[in-house]
Amino acid sequence: MTSIAVPTGRDRIGGYLTGLAFNGAVGLMRLLGIGLSSGIGGHLAGAIGPLLPVSRVARGNLTLAFPDMDRQQQKRIVRGAWNNLGRVIGEFSHLRKMECTPAGPGWEISGREHIDAAQKNGLPPLFFSAHLGNWEMILPIAGALGLPVGGVYRASSNPVIERLIQRLRSEAGSGTRMFPKGARGARDIIGHLSAGGTLGLLVDQKMNDGIAVPFFGQTAWTAPALAQLATRFERNIVPIHVVRIGKARFRLVCEPALDFTTTGERTADQLSIMKAVNAHLEGWIRAEPQQWLWFHRRWPKTVVSSTVHREMAA
Repeated sequence: MTSIAVPTGRDRIGGYLTGLAFNGAVGLMRLLGIGLSSGIGGHLAGAIGPLLPVSRVARGNLTLAFPDMDRQQQKRIVRGAWNNLGRVIGEFSHLRKMECTPAGPGWEISGREHIDAAQKNGLPPLFFSAHLGNWEMILPIAGALGLPVGGVYRASSNPVIERLIQRLRSEAGSGTRMFPKGARGARDIIGHLSAGGTLGLLVDQKMNDGIAVPFFGQTAWTAPALAQLATRFERNIVPIHVVRIGKARFRLVCEPALDFTTTGERTADQLSIMKAVNAHLEGWIRAEPQQWLWFHRRWPKTVVSSTVHREMAA
């Protein structure tokens, strides 16, 4: 018989206090303004993050992706990735105030015409992106452009924090929707797409029950949902990503729709599409390695470990 851990009163109180602290931090960042919040978040994360154990994961990933990179360059990229993550956190409470502007804090867009060109049967394309730059800006920008885009999220285990996060996202992404991971979210996504909506997916993280797709020359378990939905609903797929180009300033880069044809062989079609997707991700990361979230175990542990051991023995 498997025992189930039941939260104690102390656990619930601790979770509630953690939620209150998070809520207070969000309020403080709003008072500081976006520029200061972004800068403080980046400075603190860039100073403390490289000392944390999870940075070993980042260095292992870098060794696998860039086997010729020296240690000093690795350290610079890890510090830069922490700085970027800290800025994302600092900017989160300001998403609703971020607008399309010619300069300064805000965003601009490149390649908007590719979204219009990718319409198929009067329906918008699907989108994919990565944890690059400030990925939280994707839905707010989509909302500003009037696109009926939905995103997928993993709910926080803390209900106070979860409610606040979803409220901030809802305020920022007018006209967009968020679907929780799981069976209920999947059903809602099907209904959303059937009604003419579209979806933006971050596809750069490991999915243990996904399909094996090359990524930086190594096998990476990859979620096939994007390919499955594109073929089922006959939608084009547009690659998009957010690049940090200044202090709290971003550019949403839209690229031409993926060029793919389906054969009717489901497994082969999914693999073909996701190979093209991973190739795009790889190109974006190579161009801006300090803006990607290297702290996730993207490849199987055995692959990363063997690569690191080979480097140490060389």
